[in-house]
Amino acid sequence: MSKKILIIGGVAGGATAATRLRRLSEDDEIVIFEKGEYISFANCGLPYYVGNKITDRDNLLVQTIPGMKDRFNLDVRNFSEVTSIDPKNNQVTVFDSKNNREYQESFDDLIISTGAKVIVPNIPGLKYAKNVFTLRNMANMDDIMSYLDNHSVKTATVIGGGFVGLEMMENLQRRGLKTQLVEQSNQVMPNLDFEMAQQLHQEIEKNGVELYLNNGLKEVTADGQKLVLHNGTELSSDITILSIGVTPASKLAQDSGISLGIKNSIKVNQRFQTNFSNIYAIGDVIQTKNFIDNSDTNVPLASPANRQGRLVADVINDLDVDYGPVQATSIAKVFGPAAASTGMNERTLKEKNIPYRAIHIHTAAHATYYPDAQPLNLKLLFSDQGKILGAQAVGNQGADKRIDVISTAMKLNATAPQLAELELTYAPPFGVAKDPINVLGYVAQNVLDGEVKTADWSKVDQLVADKAFIVDVRDDDEYAAGHVENSHLIPLNQIRDRLSEFPKDQPIYTYCKVGLRGYTASRILKNNGYDVTNIDGGFTTYYIAKYEPRHNA
Repeated sequence: MSKKILIIGGVAGGATAATRLRRLSEDDEIVIFEKGEYISFANCGLPYYVGNKITDRDNLLVQTIPGMKDRFNLDVRNFSEVTSIDPKNNQVTVFDSKNNREYQESFDDLIISTGAKVIVPNIPGLKYAKNVFTLRNMANMDDIMSYLDNHSVKTATVIGGGFVGLEMMENLQRRGLKTQLVEQSNQVMPNLDFEMAQQLHQEIEKNGVELYLNNGLKEVTADGQKLVLHNGTELSSDITILSIGVTPASKLAQDSGISLGIKNSIKVNQRFQTNFSNIYAIGDVIQTKNFIDNSDTNVPLASPANRQGRLVADVINDLDVDYGPVQATSIAKVFGPAAASTGMNERTLKEKNIPYRAIHIHTAAHATYYPDAQPLNLKLLFSDQGKILGAQAVGNQGADKRIDVISTAMKLNATAPQLAELELTYAPPFGVAKDPINVLGYVAQNVLDGEVKTADWSKVDQLVADKAFIVDVRDDDEYAAGHVENSHLIPLNQIRDRLSEFPKDQPIYTYCKVGLRGYTASRILKNNGYDVTNIDGGFTTYYIAKYEPRHNA
């Protein structure tokens, strides 16, 4: 028996649901309502068009309305905003802005894919600004491009250091504009932990961007030409992009009696049903489960939205569906490096009181004897039972590959030590014989087996203040280039001959450049009866974490 299925919203979730529905049934009537002009576009590509990295605007259109109609026999209605839902009578009210008319449409099943909307705070003077924009859709992008093309713009400011904010920062800088980035917290990229984000802070300032941390936007003056920050700093800005974050676009659902959950996202069950069995919701607007602790969360990312679009069509067609919790795997490019992550970060684990271990490694993305090997910095979080809780990577090469591997391992319930068992591709241009993923597994195994005790970089300053016995096991020239204050230089190859210099009545802390020599030193000392702890990630992690941005309020 055929059905009439209405879909509110296109882009990732809605468009995917529509095409999957048609592939499963030729008989159903499928109608998509999109309040904007475009039904399916590459949302994540918008900043790169602003920066002229993508030069053909049409390349951003994943699917056109004629294309969807012809290929999938869909009734696609753009410029059509659903203004209300009547769950009792199974109908929606639609405003057709192109023809300035309102009408009702009935349904058997309804899919809500309204996505997320940009957060615009109530900042004094903002409503009078003529040069402040957000970026969420093609229309926003066109407005930004029009302003850039028709005004004398020399200075650009981005408010917010999340995914879109960082991408806009890079692309405005690429256009040759003096660019400023303002972030209210102490770091950009909130999915990363602080010491990992510090690498991005260095990269941002290296590329000439003025970075303002711990400093949000307080007031807008001079019709948007002046920005006043919380600490009183005044910035001139010819164009400003608000990129503070997004929130579920759930008001339509809420007004219709559909239940909301965390962050005002729509509550759904594992079959994407709301509290009305024939009304479904997918994408950035819904509440999902977190992979690590099964807690409620909202993850506005394209990959989950696309998956949900396919699966909700399966549900409507009575197919078996298994949609599990979300890992929130993500990546962003920040000038040279990519920053990628999966699972929870250390900050979230602390907030949730989830016990964890943390390790860092610093390696090369491929064999160093092959030209152009770039550094890759990795962090792994895992439980005392070996469950992988999260991972982060920052580097010019290979960050995506390594986080994708760890994300896959997590999904298949591999433990942290089992990362050492993975057989990964190797040739000098692409990797190393002992891949960084394998190294993470070996280090995790050593930690869990008690072969090494580790201390986090954040404990080092307190250890110095407490006059702990800290040993730098690098060579003289490395020590001279930079070292932990008051540390003792005893190179690794001299340790056995200088055991008498180590105290037996207090703990010893070893470190090297990245952790490996420090670990070897710790094993020598432990096997000789000393109480020894290796500083995780070596001097590199500590040095990166101690970076001081120029404008850090």
